[in-house]
Amino acid sequence: QVHLAESGGGLVQPGGSLRLSCTASGSILSIDAMGWYRQAPGRQRELVASIISVGSTNYADSVKGRFTISRDNAANTVYLQMNSLKPEDTAVYYCNTDGLRLRNSPWVKNEYWGLGTQVTVSS
Repeated sequence: QVHLAESGGGLVQPGGSLRLSCTASGSILSIDAMGWYRQAPGRQRELVASIISVGSTNYADSVKGRFTISRDNAANTVYLQMNSLKPEDTAVYYCNTDGLRLRNSPWVKNEYWGLGTQVTVSS
């Protein structure tokens, strides 16, 4: 019913930039929060950044000042602009939507995950 399509990952040199995009498709009524998580090999998945429908944002300390999250509510799309990338940013990045309501069941809120996109920062 809901599909999250992620794009924008890849290989970049330290200090470089990437922009991730994630679009949620389906019969969506609203989404409370959209965000990005990441998981590096041997580590737990961690929150990178999140944004709620009215625009308030939350960032992991490790990315503050370097990453910017934004969203287009009409398009059910969330973006993550990543600047000044470091090798320790290397991970699989996952899109997340929380508090998503479908048009045919507006009283139910669910959470969805994308399949992930690889970001590798290396020279």
